[in-house]
Amino acid sequence: MTKDLAETRPSNSEVSQILELLNTASLAILKHYRSDAAAEYQNKKDSTPLTEADLMAHRLICQGLHQISPGIPVLSEESDTDVKQIRRQWRDYWLVDPLDGTREFLNRTGEFTINIALICEHKPVLGFVAAPCLDTVWFGGEHYGAYKLTLGADLASKQSIRCRALQSNAQITVLSAIRHRNKYLQATLSYLRSATPELQRLDSGSALKFCQLAEGRGDIYPRFSPCCEWDTGAGQALVEGAGGQVWALNGRPLVYNSRDTLMSPHFVALADPSATLWTGLLHELKTSLDV
Repeated sequence: MTKDLAETRPSNSEVSQILELLNTASLAILKHYRSDAAAEYQNKKDSTPLTEADLMAHRLICQGLHQISPGIPVLSEESDTDVKQIRRQWRDYWLVDPLDGTREFLNRTGEFTINIALICEHKPVLGFVAAPCLDTVWFGGEHYGAYKLTLGADLASKQSIRCRALQSNAQITVLSAIRHRNKYLQATLSYLRSATPELQRLDSGSALKFCQLAEGRGDIYPRFSPCCEWDTGAGQALVEGAGGQVWALNGRPLVYNSRDTLMSPHFVALADPSATLWTGLLHELKTSLDV
């Protein structure tokens, strides 16, 4: 990777190496997913589950990224405490969730992903989201565009994808996991029901909602339940490459590595950020819920 990462479009060779790494990690995760040990896990300090597949993918991806770009550090969900403490000193780094959706992995839904994002000066400039069970990887960035590819396929066969425009008086599709329920989400759904003749809600797990948004299959992905920066970085880069945006509730794009915590703020990912409907939604959330 070149040093002026934020302004430089990655070469096909660089992208291909990361895609190859994602394919290798996906095959390794699937091997564990189909084994007798797939249901075994331990609880981390935050009570979230940790499987051997998480740790194996973490080691494989970190090693691979160090080989691809030796000068760029890596921050993974499974990095040790020392790495998470010194990351505030980094300008550019890889941000990794080696297995996003561990609960989906354990529940055998297949809706888990591998997320890799390149962060430059607090902004995700390139993101990759691989879904091993779907045999698909999505990737993109603001200066790169957004694409979809079969895992293991040649980069030349990539398909360009794009967020869809919000049509007036048309159905609005909300991308939100059914298990997520809280007052912010309920307020969002109520506001949208009052603003559209028809509201559809699509259920999916992990970062797949970012991929659906980037493919033009939804209009908004609201997230008001706890998540971390490694859950959002790759998806944000992908959505921005497809023409959308990911906003905190102050109406500004999410930023990275700027606080002591690695928790992400509440956000809305939008396919068509120019639509005035979203300004009204953020105002409604601010006034009714004091966010």
